[in-house]
Amino acid sequence: MNPRLERLQPYPFTRYRALLAGITPPARSPIRLSIGEPQHATPAFIAEVLFAHRDGLAMYPATAGLPELRDTMARWFERRYRLGRIDGATQVLPVNGSREALFAFAQAVVDTSRPAPVVVSPNPFYQIYEGAALLAGAQPAFLNQTADRHFDLDLDSLSNDEWSRTQLIYVCSPANPTGRVLDLDAWRALFDRADRYGFVIASDECYSEIYPDEEHPPLGGLEAAQRLGRNDFRNLVVFTSLSKRSNAPGLRSGGIAGDAALIDRFLLYRTYHGSAMSLPVQHASLAAWNDEAHVRENRARYREKFAAVTPILADVLETSMPDASFYLWARVPSGDEEAFARDLFAAQHVSVLPGRYLAREAHHINPGSGYVRIALVPGLEDCVEGARRIVEFCRR
Repeated sequence: MNPRLERLQPYPFTRYRALLAGITPPARSPIRLSIGEPQHATPAFIAEVLFAHRDGLAMYPATAGLPELRDTMARWFERRYRLGRIDGATQVLPVNGSREALFAFAQAVVDTSRPAPVVVSPNPFYQIYEGAALLAGAQPAFLNQTADRHFDLDLDSLSNDEWSRTQLIYVCSPANPTGRVLDLDAWRALFDRADRYGFVIASDECYSEIYPDEEHPPLGGLEAAQRLGRNDFRNLVVFTSLSKRSNAPGLRSGGIAGDAALIDRFLLYRTYHGSAMSLPVQHASLAAWNDEAHVRENRARYREKFAAVTPILADVLETSMPDASFYLWARVPSGDEEAFARDLFAAQHVSVLPGRYLAREAHHINPGSGYVRIALVPGLEDCVEGARRIVEFCRR
């Protein structure tokens, strides 16, 4: 077996299940605020298109996807980020959800013939970044995102030697779990560093369509690049998904866009990796990317939940509205987030995820320590009931 598998750490939800082992919660309806799985119904038209193209199951799909899907996705990127012309044939590629693509991208990018390659990620982070780095033969390095820095990336925390060996950096904006959105100054600093050291930027933007203000959507990597004169998107690939945008996590559909040279090489990798998207899913995805009404409705439902829940929690947890995403990143009163999550489940049958499970010890701290991630993914009534149970638990 590949010895690199031994370097993988347990997934956050594996650790969470172990934390709760042997606990029998009270006989109350369970409220699961721990996993970021959208619970809103998938729009009916997506399922209808999927079923209408079921005859496509009889055909092998092309890895590059249907030209009309790539063109539709290119037009979406242009509209969403106010971009100039995007070439769907060379600068866009459909993928089987952002998770699969984020992992595979490191396998295509990392060059192990160079000494001691490094892959950088934010901290806290989505654990796929670390696993992708390790299985690609690279050493993970972390940029802490802490409250005292307003959850910005601390680029200066890595040494010149670490940056000189960096081949890939993952960024997540809006961030999981903090909800922080990178501003133009942060992107400028990141691009400057990429130019200086020659690494690739993989921007995970799967939460980009969940934001509080319809008039101010979050800045994305492609938009930042264009505003800074980087119209070729050199050394940048962004990753997006229909999972959160369209409440379709089971569709396993997303897309990437950016540097045409990188996408060309990644397409070659994927041809051998066997990552073609089935034709029914491609057609359903095409329909989803072409419709914004269901996305606006989705945002309205999240706004309603944030408006209802945050005032309830304000008296017992230190938290604030995220720039975007559907998470609350809350500091717990005791400072021991594992005990908080365990005892909350035992007393109230409410699940929240300990923050340290989403982070690593780096630069002498674990930046997830003392926090829990609360995912406002259930319906409004359950989110409100969950918040009330958390208040009851804290006051006891």
